[in-house]
Amino acid sequence: MDAVTIETNSKTYPVYVGAGVTRQLSSFIRDKFPSLTTIMVMTDETVAELYLDDMKAALSNYKAEFCIVPSGEKAKTFDVYYQSLSFALEKRLDRKSILIAFGGGAIGDLGGFVASTFMRGISFLQVPTTILAHDSAVGGKVAINHPLGKNMIGAFYQPEAVFYDLHFLRSLSPQERRSGFSEVIKHSLIHDPAFYDWLFNHVNSLEELSGEDLQYALVKGIEIKNYFVSKDEKESGIRAYLNFGHTLGHAIEAEMGYGKWTHGESILIGMLFALQLSKTKTDLSFNIEPLKNWLIRLGYETEIPKQLTVQNLIERMKQDKKSIGQKVNFVLLKEIGNPELFEVSEAELIKQLEYFLE
Repeated sequence: MDAVTIETNSKTYPVYVGAGVTRQLSSFIRDKFPSLTTIMVMTDETVAELYLDDMKAALSNYKAEFCIVPSGEKAKTFDVYYQSLSFALEKRLDRKSILIAFGGGAIGDLGGFVASTFMRGISFLQVPTTILAHDSAVGGKVAINHPLGKNMIGAFYQPEAVFYDLHFLRSLSPQERRSGFSEVIKHSLIHDPAFYDWLFNHVNSLEELSGEDLQYALVKGIEIKNYFVSKDEKESGIRAYLNFGHTLGHAIEAEMGYGKWTHGESILIGMLFALQLSKTKTDLSFNIEPLKNWLIRLGYETEIPKQLTVQNLIERMKQDKKSIGQKVNFVLLKEIGNPELFEVSEAELIKQLEYFLE
């Protein structure tokens, strides 16, 4: 087992990473919450079918209520958020209750937002079940979606702990593995050239990646996330660098329809575009082609879906919460491990997108 300590201005908490770490969940709860009344476990239909019995066994000493919601981005709606709050009220949760978000990034986002707003905030734990959640479960961003934009309604609300049990990753589809691993690649590109080199030279197949190597890569990603979060909890400065690839990526994800393209695969294309843009804006010398060829070997799509139009993508990017006054901001790289924030004009964006689409 590995343990990473996340340090923010509002809270310091542990992230436990390893196969079987949920076995320690009960003792952690006993020590951390001596006055606990009820546990609300929020999970989705897919995770419930696979692993609900595991969670019930881990919490056998406690009164636990299980709220099961739709899988994926379908969970992050106003309706499901309202239903989740109603569930908490009907089960008579109080301020001594805790919520456990048991699932992927969507469940972590929804569960954390429910916890942050129920009775003005109750404690919650993250128990991720996807590779992607190594990023989303750490750092305290919680939210639901609006039809006009992803994660538009939310808060910064840190968990009390994260129990990242790699046992739950065994059932991930190849698509979900790619989605999650794109954020690992992102972390290496924005902060750690040596880690990027390790990934590029060491990872030849996401399906055949050993448990030891996967744990190493996930822990490195979490440590890099902590580097930015610890210095800038609420994204007023360098934490914005974690959005590398997200400006275009969120636009692709929204235009394709949430859930039709995975978050990570959309972000991956956004990263490739940001690298191309960096060539123009920062004189980045990094050769993109070997990266692109490596990603193709790993099974990634590397081009914007043909049915999407430049103008629609730009309108989506203007609506992104990272944009100010409808001016589009991009995280670009001066070199690998050296990110910087740039404002890009609409005219330049059109030109660069058309070039990227060729």
